[in-house]
Amino acid sequence: MPDLLPKPALPGIALKRWRMLHRVKQSHAAQLFRVTQSTLSRWESGAQTMNPLAQEQLEQLLAARLDAAADQALARLVRESSRPVHLICDLTHRLLACSPSRAAEFTSPISTLLGRSLWRFATPEIIRMELTLDDTGWREIIAPPALEFATGNNDSDIVPISQSLCRWTRIPLSDGTAARLVETL
Repeated sequence: MPDLLPKPALPGIALKRWRMLHRVKQSHAAQLFRVTQSTLSRWESGAQTMNPLAQEQLEQLLAARLDAAADQALARLVRESSRPVHLICDLTHRLLACSPSRAAEFTSPISTLLGRSLWRFATPEIIRMELTLDDTGWREIIAPPALEFATGNNDSDIVPISQSLCRWTRIPLSDGTAARLVETL
């Protein structure tokens, strides 16, 4: 199982969306990434791929945070849900919030998992589904339709995943980043 998350196929689109949401001019974004404006323009158009350091910097910019009151309310709804659900950063898979019934499935205290990526616990089926997201336009559409699929099993005692039907719903957050609601059906 890979330790690294698959990289979005079109980081330039994500960069341009971030700039537009935050009203950042291309010249200022180029300064942030320490490149020329023409390089940034080529990244956004897909004519040039981002170097690994720039891609890592972009991922930090796009990582979901629950700073706004509306985003905190979403996390509270997840934490108070009676259903087995959790909320993760759509890009990094960091755990943002978890319902008590989902937390009861874990053998580690939820406090040790919050803020950490759950990617290392992904089943082959989850990995396959993740690898199809960019082809389906998951990250280009503001609120794509929810996806349902069979999860398969993993061998983890910490975050066990049993064969079940899973639903992913991508939820845009107030700052333009995205979270993913993960539900067991």
